[in-house]
Amino acid sequence: MTTGRARGLRIAVGGFALESVSFLPLETGLADFEREARRGGDLAESLAGTATVAGGFLEVLAAAGAEAVPLVYTDCSAAGHASDAAFDHFRDELIGRLRDAGPLDGVLLFLHGAMTTPRHPDPEGDLLQALRDALGSDLPVMVAFDLHANLSPRTARLCDALFGFHFSPHVDMAETGARAARCLLARLNGAADPQLALVKPPVVLPSIFTATALAPLRDIVADSLTLPERVPGIIDASVFCGFAYADTPDLGFSVAVVADGDRALAQREAERLAGRVWDAREALLHEELVDDLDGGLAKARRIAQGESRPVVLLEHADRMNDSTWALRRLIAAAADPDGGGLAVHCPYLWDPETAEAAVAAGRGARLAVALGGKSSERAGGPIQAEAEVIWAGRKVFTGTGPMRKGRRIDLGPSALLRFGGVTVSVISVCTSAIDLDALEQFGVDFGGQDIVLLRSKTHFRAVYEPLAAAIVIVDTPDWGTADLGRLPYRHAPAGLFPLARDADWPVVAERNDYMDKKVGQGDD
Repeated sequence: MTTGRARGLRIAVGGFALESVSFLPLETGLADFEREARRGGDLAESLAGTATVAGGFLEVLAAAGAEAVPLVYTDCSAAGHASDAAFDHFRDELIGRLRDAGPLDGVLLFLHGAMTTPRHPDPEGDLLQALRDALGSDLPVMVAFDLHANLSPRTARLCDALFGFHFSPHVDMAETGARAARCLLARLNGAADPQLALVKPPVVLPSIFTATALAPLRDIVADSLTLPERVPGIIDASVFCGFAYADTPDLGFSVAVVADGDRALAQREAERLAGRVWDAREALLHEELVDDLDGGLAKARRIAQGESRPVVLLEHADRMNDSTWALRRLIAAAADPDGGGLAVHCPYLWDPETAEAAVAAGRGARLAVALGGKSSERAGGPIQAEAEVIWAGRKVFTGTGPMRKGRRIDLGPSALLRFGGVTVSVISVCTSAIDLDALEQFGVDFGGQDIVLLRSKTHFRAVYEPLAAAIVIVDTPDWGTADLGRLPYRHAPAGLFPLARDADWPVVAERNDYMDKKVGQGDD
C-alpha cells in the first residue's frame, strides 16, 4: 500500500480515551479529562514527536504534506467509569470542532475502546454515531484503538477502518497512529480501497495474561503482524484482547482485518485469526503465573535474599495504584527485627491526602499517616503508620520511557516517604509505574533495592523485565483480579470464556453475521 503525496488535504486529528474499570466506585469526571486535554495548536505542539497515537498521526501527515487540523485530545488511561457529563461534553466538543473546522478530507481519531459510562455501555460507538449523524457517511473516518478494546460490531460499521496496538506493553502506540494515517492517505489518494471485517471470538483474559510476549498470544499476534506481507490484498490486521474489567455487552477479544477492495478476503482472514484465539483459549489463561499473596511474598523475599538484582513484586489486581494488601505486609516486616532487612521501594502510590500532608509538613518531618487503600472496599484499607518525609513538593517532568517519551507528566503534590526499610513515593495524580522515571524522578536507584512493588499489568515489562532478577505476580481481592469469577458482571455476554468454561462458539457459517448481531445485553 502506498500513500502518495497529500498536499492540500485537510485531516482532522482528535482523541477521547479511557480504559474503564466499571466496578470501581470512583468515576472519572470532567476535571480528570480536562487535566489531560490538549486542543488546537497546543495539541499539535505538545504531542508531535511523542510516543502517543497522536504523535503517529501527526508524523505521517507532516511527512506527506497534509494539513493536520487538531481538534481535542484527552487520554485518562485506566480509571473508574467516565461520568455521563464528561462523555457528553467531549463528544459534543469533538463534533462541534469537526463542524467548525471547515471542509475536511478525512478524520483520524484515537478511542480506547473500553470506556463505559452509567448510560453508555458503548461510548465509542455512540461517539462515532454522533459523528456520522453530524457529518454524514461519506467522510472517511479511521480510528486507532487500544489492544484492550472491547469493540462493538456497531463501532466497526461506523468507521472506514480501525487499527489496534499490536503489543502489550503498548510500545507501538505512535506506530498504530501512523498505520491509520497511512491507510487514510492511501484511501484519499486512490491508492487503496480499505474494507473492514470484525470477528469476535467469545474469549476474554485478565489483563495480566495479555502480555504479548506470552505464548500462544505471541504467535497469534505474530500471525496478524505478518499477514499483509503473506496475503496479497491484506492492508492490516489487529488482534484485540479486550478489557476484562469493563462490564459491557461487547466484552472480549476482537479480530479486525482491513483488505484492499475485498471485504470477503478480510472476513476470511479475520475468522481464521479469531479461530486461532478460540482454539488456544485454555493455553491463553496462564493461571500458573500468579501466586496468592502469602506465597508470592515468601517467594519474593527468598529470591531477593540470594540475588544481586531487585525482584519485581507485581500486585497486578490494583486498578487505582493505591492497594495496600502487599505494602502493609512489607512495612510490617521492615519493622520486625527478624524481617530480613530488605530494601523495599513502592513507586507511585496514589494518595492525594497523604501527599498534601507531607508537602505541608516538609522534608525531614515525621508524621502519622493513613496511607493508601482508599479507592474502594477492595483496596485493602489505609495503613496507619509513622513516616519520615524524605522529599516533598510538586512533581512535574518530561517522560523518558518507551510509552511516555516526550510527554509532560504532572503528578501534582507528591512525596517520598520512608517507613523503616520501605520507601514509598506518594502522588496526587493516579499514574502507573511503568518505567524508571517512577524511581529516578524521586532520586531512587532501582539497582539499590531488593524488592520493588509495582502495580502495572503488562506495561512494566518493557523496562523492568530485563532488569529484574525475577518477577513475582500476586493476586489480591482488588478489582483487577486474575479470577474473573470474583467480579459482579451484569452485562457480559453469555458463553464468554473463561466465565463459562464449557462455552461453545458458532460454526464459521454463523460467524459471518456477527457484525450485524448484538448479543448478551444483560439485565438492568
